[in-house]
Amino acid sequence: MSRAYLKTSGNNGRRSLLAGGALLLLASVPAHVQAQSAEAEEPPLDAIIVTAQRRAENLQDVPLAATAITGDALEDRGVSRLADLEIAAPALSITDAGETLSLNIRGIGLSSNLPSVTNGVALYMDGLFQAQIVNGVPFYDIANVEVLRGPQGTLVGNNSTGGAVFINSVDPSLSGISGYVRAGLGNADRREGEAAVNLPLTDTLAIRAAGLIRARDTFYTDVGPFDNQAGKLDERSGRVGLLWQPGAFRALLKAQLTDRESGGFAYRPADGTAFAAARVGDAFTLSYDVPTAQEERAFQTSLELEYELDGGVLIRSLSGYQFKRNTYYQDADASQVPISPTGGVVIDYFARDRQLSQEINVISPTDGRFDWILGAYYQDADILVDFIQVSPRPQVDYVPRQDRDTYGLFGQGNYALNQQVELQLGLRWSRVTTSGTGAVIIGNGDPDFPPGGVPVADLSGSNESSRMTGKLALNWQPDDDNLFYAFVARGFKPGGFNSQVSEFLPENVWDYEFGWKGTLADGRLRAQLGAFYNDYSNIQFDILDPASGVTGVTNIGSATVKGLEAQLQARFGALALYGGVAYTDSRIDGLTFVNARLLPPGQL
Repeated sequence: MSRAYLKTSGNNGRRSLLAGGALLLLASVPAHVQAQSAEAEEPPLDAIIVTAQRRAENLQDVPLAATAITGDALEDRGVSRLADLEIAAPALSITDAGETLSLNIRGIGLSSNLPSVTNGVALYMDGLFQAQIVNGVPFYDIANVEVLRGPQGTLVGNNSTGGAVFINSVDPSLSGISGYVRAGLGNADRREGEAAVNLPLTDTLAIRAAGLIRARDTFYTDVGPFDNQAGKLDERSGRVGLLWQPGAFRALLKAQLTDRESGGFAYRPADGTAFAAARVGDAFTLSYDVPTAQEERAFQTSLELEYELDGGVLIRSLSGYQFKRNTYYQDADASQVPISPTGGVVIDYFARDRQLSQEINVISPTDGRFDWILGAYYQDADILVDFIQVSPRPQVDYVPRQDRDTYGLFGQGNYALNQQVELQLGLRWSRVTTSGTGAVIIGNGDPDFPPGGVPVADLSGSNESSRMTGKLALNWQPDDDNLFYAFVARGFKPGGFNSQVSEFLPENVWDYEFGWKGTLADGRLRAQLGAFYNDYSNIQFDILDPASGVTGVTNIGSATVKGLEAQLQARFGALALYGGVAYTDSRIDGLTFVNARLLPPGQL
């Protein structure tokens, strides 16, 4: 089997071409396949079933821009964790910022690595919204991944101005015993093992357990005094699912625990900084003068309850609890510049997110001209950050704590005007309240300062944001093989505060799209084409806040993002082909930036 991946990018300041999962060619032709009769009927492509709209639907029948990838396809394409997903989905880019993982779709997502800031691309694991502080969770025993592009203002939530990503693990099954075991070895002393087993315990009860162990040494050499192993990997994760399905009632309980350790983020001083001259060796040589480390831990559990009434109406409840934490110690200047009042920078970072959530859905059957979905959502998130700049002296402590409550009421209706044309209307009312405490403290533990240091900025505050968002769409399906759709949708991302004297407004977007999904060549070829125009106002962006001396979010004006997207999947005998490409053209209001890396040491 031969695999080929193509990803191209270019950027002249306002245009970019992004291709994700651009080309996979499976061209090996075993002899026994070649010998088969020419009259043998070739099977069509398998249907991809998605659940992002709360129903199990064929992706080709869903009127929105989306990419769905099965678990087997993820393995074939080398996607082993969230950060790898950008090679398999067009218009998706993922940046590892060390403390957080930043997801962006069509250039919109997260511009801040503070866990208290809302991401414009919502990430869900088994239906539960994920905070961005621990997103290095590995992919194993995955049923599929769904990537929705563009604002999702009705069913998904109030923070999906760029899009949403759904990761769905395999559910327990009553159909029989099954499972798998995989193991691997590689260079840099790589060792990994993955396994899953499904066991029906009775006719109505089944359990599924899956786990993964993965470890390898660093690819880098630290010539500093501590022999750091930045970039190494040692992770363990396990998941257990329990399904009980007596008749019209279904209960699904899942619990997952992940622990991931590394030697910290491996990087070298950037060009144009005061520390660039301290670089030594080649690109794989590090030169740190302090210990570095990173540990991520995540626990989540969910309980999904479903009951189907006699008339076919489905009542669904999804309850969730999550606890995540991220500890990160780094040599921020990535050099052996001596620690002094004007020297190297050392960061000690800790973040914790504790979250409770509840969603209720009432879903109608789809056998009539009109079908609908009603729902309510609540989330309570408690977010704590302890960010300490140990050096240069004096020490600076940035310690905010925020509590965020999210409320949502939503509904969507689909009405068939005739056998080919459908009108779709969705509305969502959202309200987000945030309150918090905290301070920026200088000189904690320093003999030249009072005990406990000196508070220089008050990070407490409160904010409330509410909006009505939604979608109006017209869908035309002239036959079973073609779907044309056009819609206008509104999305928003809630506002918030950086400190007592610094607030930012909600980010708003209007999205205009049309597209076509077609099935050709007797089901052996599928294509999806689309065009979009997004009009943003009050764009939220991360800047340095002079009031507190740390970065914070502000509104920088308006922006437009427009572009084209195309995807293709095909199978002809032993030849399989998939591809995706996205072109974006964006404009944003003029901005003036200060490159803080070029300022003399000690200025902030």
